[in-house]
Amino acid sequence: MDPASVVAPSALLSRPGAVPGAGVDAAVAAHYGDPMREQRLLGEGLAVVDLSHRPVITVSGPDRLSWLHSLTTQHLTDLTPRVGVESLVLSPKGHIEHALHIVDDGERAWITLEPGTAPALVDWLNRMRFMLRVEVSDVSDSYAVLGEPIGAHSIGSEPLAWVDPWPGPVGDTALYGPAEHPAAGRAWRELIVPRADLVDAVGDRHLAGLWAADAERVMAWRPRLGLETDHRTIPHEVDWLRTAVHLHKGCYRGQETIARVHNLGRPPRRIVFAHLDGSGHVLPDPGTPLVAGERAVGRLTSVARHFEEGPVALAVVKRSLPLEQTLDAQGVAVAQTVIVAP
Repeated sequence: MDPASVVAPSALLSRPGAVPGAGVDAAVAAHYGDPMREQRLLGEGLAVVDLSHRPVITVSGPDRLSWLHSLTTQHLTDLTPRVGVESLVLSPKGHIEHALHIVDDGERAWITLEPGTAPALVDWLNRMRFMLRVEVSDVSDSYAVLGEPIGAHSIGSEPLAWVDPWPGPVGDTALYGPAEHPAAGRAWRELIVPRADLVDAVGDRHLAGLWAADAERVMAWRPRLGLETDHRTIPHEVDWLRTAVHLHKGCYRGQETIARVHNLGRPPRRIVFAHLDGSGHVLPDPGTPLVAGERAVGRLTSVARHFEEGPVALAVVKRSLPLEQTLDAQGVAVAQTVIVAP
């Protein structure tokens, strides 16, 4: 990992009971001692999630929106101030490289990213500036992110916030999952606050860890970069067109793949929601292969324990896998629910 992408532990890890996350999430808490209670509080709008390991970059200058529009998958030229959108940066072959949570304040675009991805994105954006009036800055040392349900109590003046558009649909796009989505009405946002004020921004509210937030995300069938995606993932496979891809905007890198798959066929893989057999004490880890008989057909991508639904997961499988097929993940039975149809 690039040393510039290593994030210092959050100040909120000093809270009683805090247990650090793993991997790219090690700088914030997985939970604070009672993950199930944290989930319930989060669902009731009484808790906030420390996402201060998410990098924050800004793009300023009069050309910022038209420039970002030309480089990414979403329509951004007429973006209304303080309206959150998401967009993707694709490879020339249409594979997902970056997921951008964007909110513009009228003077600059604020973008939050997955942990560890800022150096590569900032470097690429700077190489794409040419003679345009834009300036890219990594402000992660000065600003931090908190996640919360919309309507949750906030301390002090209302901060800048990115409101998650999932499950949309947003704009001129296509649905690869169901039109009647289980996450309809979902209300989630990311607050962008001065890092020095992180503890004060939480105030006396309850803290919920990433385990609670991930359980909510899995139940919403919401993909996360680096978990539901790998170096070959195209947006159609994980139903990401619904909120992040505009189908009839100007050219951008990777657009040919978006159009070809949408117009001529189906993606080679598909995301599914899964219930896991919870009779054992240990659940398989993300990345565990999924097997049908003796044949590998995919992998678990996100695994969570939901306080009502029990062990649940997201997985990516081969398109040809029969819909009724029960799968195995290292001895744990996995029942699939279709998201992207084959």
